[in-house]
Amino acid sequence: QVRWLNVHEHVSYSLLKEAGIGVPRFAVARTKGEAAKIAKELNTKDLVLKAQVLAGGRGKGAFKNGLKGGVRMVYTPEEAEEVAGKMLNEFLVTKQTGEKGRICNAVMVTERKFPRKEFYFAVMMERAFAGPVLIASSQGGVNIEEVAAENPDAIMYEPIDITTGIKKEQALKVATKVGMASQKDATADMLMRMYDLFIKRDALLIEINPYAEDSNETYFVLDCKMRFDDNAAFRQKELFALRDWSQEDDKEVAAAKFDLNYIALDGNIGCMVNGAGLAMATMDIIKLHGGEPANFLDVGGGATAQAVKEAFKIITSDTRVHAILVNIFGGIMRCDVIAEGIIAAAKELNLKIPIVCRLQGTNVDDAKVLIASSGLKILPVDNLDEAARLAVKLSNIVSLARSAKLDVNFEM
Repeated sequence: QVRWLNVHEHVSYSLLKEAGIGVPRFAVARTKGEAAKIAKELNTKDLVLKAQVLAGGRGKGAFKNGLKGGVRMVYTPEEAEEVAGKMLNEFLVTKQTGEKGRICNAVMVTERKFPRKEFYFAVMMERAFAGPVLIASSQGGVNIEEVAAENPDAIMYEPIDITTGIKKEQALKVATKVGMASQKDATADMLMRMYDLFIKRDALLIEINPYAEDSNETYFVLDCKMRFDDNAAFRQKELFALRDWSQEDDKEVAAAKFDLNYIALDGNIGCMVNGAGLAMATMDIIKLHGGEPANFLDVGGGATAQAVKEAFKIITSDTRVHAILVNIFGGIMRCDVIAEGIIAAAKELNLKIPIVCRLQGTNVDDAKVLIASSGLKILPVDNLDEAARLAVKLSNIVSLARSAKLDVNFEM
């Protein structure tokens, strides 16, 4: 699957707390009145408001209403109410969201901590290690990619045997190596709890940055990112019910409803393919001919004509799409079912952009008859290389016409 479940920071905090890992006191507000109430209950003058938006760089981001920063320090319940009111139901723009930004539907109100030391810990599935790996560094609180680029020796990797799990001696070794020898037992216990959470929840990533120490030598998590495997949705129903669809691309949300794997890209040639590997190869061959794919879309092996029609709706809802390349190799997927969906979509959507269709495999002759008798402007091509070249050429023609504010009519 290509759609992973990313959860908000407050969900990560709740899961860590449930696992016995220390986090600051916190609660979630969905109105400015709730923010003021939580601030009073926390009973401290040092508070932090964190916009619950699934994007990195929130602290340096800005809301479209002019408020600077998605992470703000406040000192009174009144100030918490005022700032939360400016965050809620507003779009936060960060380096990861693009110009559109993402809606902030909730604010996490938490007590502010004053760390004197910060560390980095993560457990993730890593192909290079053929399983989970524990990653640790004494340089927490900063972008770990920058640490990896500037001082790679500051990061250690401890592969974990997934059949036996993390061993205490491994956790103790990691704690000692990052400079936490005086607290190695407590740190090792935290790392083992973290790995246990990783396995129990079918996580792909649990990243704690930073794991901090305050002046009282108390340790706690100040920020955490978690990602979960969509293939485990059937046994993690409670967790997957927390998916915030408002934080995801509208087209990707629509695709998920029909079990279509869709990822929006920046090009102008829409792609509809069956099989992730073939979809990647199709995008590669488009680029080889000088074009740019507008999306990754895998309809899978069991798509119905209705799902194919919905796939076309999703592809064509992107106004940048100037041509569509359909590439189906029918094994489990029948070519005639694909053809029925394409014809239904072209009629219903009154498509004016060119459709290049390469079909091979099960019931391909039936599919060709259906397309030929439909009377629609669907260009059948047997050779993938030729199909990609034609799609690129036609998209360039449409692009030039649109830039000149002209309409293009394709005659068969």
